[in-house]
Amino acid sequence: MLGARSSSIEMIDDMSITDERIDDALQELKVINRFLGGDHVSRVGIAQLTRTHPKSVPLKILDCGAGGSDLAIVLQSPDRAVDVTALDLNLRACQYSAPHVPSTKVVNGSAFRLPFRDQSFDIVHASLFCHHFGPEDLHMLLDEWSRVARVGIVINDLQRSVFAFLGITLLTQLFSHSVMVRHDAPVSVRRGFVKEELNEITSMFRRVSITWHWAFRWLVSIDLTGRGDGRIKI
Repeated sequence: MLGARSSSIEMIDDMSITDERIDDALQELKVINRFLGGDHVSRVGIAQLTRTHPKSVPLKILDCGAGGSDLAIVLQSPDRAVDVTALDLNLRACQYSAPHVPSTKVVNGSAFRLPFRDQSFDIVHASLFCHHFGPEDLHMLLDEWSRVARVGIVINDLQRSVFAFLGITLLTQLFSHSVMVRHDAPVSVRRGFVKEELNEITSMFRRVSITWHWAFRWLVSIDLTGRGDGRIKI
């Protein structure tokens, strides 16, 4: 383990940065997700929660904190259509993702106050997003996400560990050309989670699965079906 969760600020959290540093970081994050297992974790989590979803009906997914969201490409399959809405607070990130994945609807907005009706999506997905927040904010996010999700919530995020920290520090220093990625990647790991923290954060829900995946990723699957009103209010 790497001690307590860090509260250090990442460059990507600075909404005043609206230049090409965002574009460079989002491009590199796509590569990191592809080759270090992030895309696989998202696919597994969404597949787990939608086994019984009719394949003839497009799967509606809200991707929160989407960055340069390529989730529609990651989930592309001849067996099922997906309808992805990417939401991000950073306008530059939205401007980046819109032309790169034309099939994705892009919304500039806050994940804390979603501009959508109750249960208007099947799945709410968040990859490398939750580690940016402390427990109180995460409880508020999950409460809001459970409002708009019919089936469940999928969280794909980082394990906080010495090995993950040393590995990503070395990889980004050797191969990254993005100033933002080189700064933020080690900080992200220090802001990542151990399983006990994820158990506490998701304790408001009745059916939660938390599993570890390579490379140093947590998959949190929250099943909201058969839930009454869908959540335990906080």
